[in-house]
Amino acid sequence: MPNFAANLSMMYTEVRFPERFSAAARDGFKGVEFLFPYEWPAADVAEWRQTAGVEQALFNAPPGNWEKNERGLAALPEREGEFQDGVGTALEYAEALDCPRIHVMAGLRPEGIKDAVLYETYQTNLAYAAREAAKAGRNIIIEPINTRDVPNYFLNRQADAHRVVEAVGEPNLLVQMDLYHVQIVEGDVATKIRRYIDNVDHFQIAGVPGRHEPDIGEVNYPYLFDIIDEIGFTGWIGCEYRPRGDTSDGLRWLASYLR
Repeated sequence: MPNFAANLSMMYTEVRFPERFSAAARDGFKGVEFLFPYEWPAADVAEWRQTAGVEQALFNAPPGNWEKNERGLAALPEREGEFQDGVGTALEYAEALDCPRIHVMAGLRPEGIKDAVLYETYQTNLAYAAREAAKAGRNIIIEPINTRDVPNYFLNRQADAHRVVEAVGEPNLLVQMDLYHVQIVEGDVATKIRRYIDNVDHFQIAGVPGRHEPDIGEVNYPYLFDIIDEIGFTGWIGCEYRPRGDTSDGLRWLASYLR
């Protein structure tokens, strides 16, 4: 049976962030994820998680200046020092939250820089992050993201992500496969799951095209959940979607899985 984690950056926005952990637990979630915890002290976030009794499945490393539309630093030349500082900060939060994996965002493709240079920077930075994370027993994961939601994002396709993982060659560098992004960019989702599962450490889901609950839209999620079960994946499936209305009211699709 798949393990579902509530994404607290998108779900339960009816309440303040500290209250979302317990709200998710009341609805039956055993795990949570979110984008960034750095607005709050790590000890506070850890207390909210522990009080709610949920596991921390995932969060993102610092992405640069989010308010100025930066979406990660890993592929950006001449930002290596800032990237390394962010990895250190993320690992401190991962220790406090007992979180086994950190998502490192690639960033937006800069103008005038060849892809070969970006890939070289990306792989060097990921190797550094993976080695630092390995010292703490944690994984680094990368995620292809569609350019409709994030225009000009550097990493978009599953094949490219898995090629990077193979090139870097660190055993704790893996892929976050968001099935919403897979469907938008390339489709053939079931085949992608089967083909790449050995290097997948985390799944995410949302309805396509609206990024709402996964019970509407063009993706047959119950079928995909059966495949994920069949191939023996025992990790988390993050529910990274924007509820159409009240978060709890929109969870009828999940009731049978939580039971």
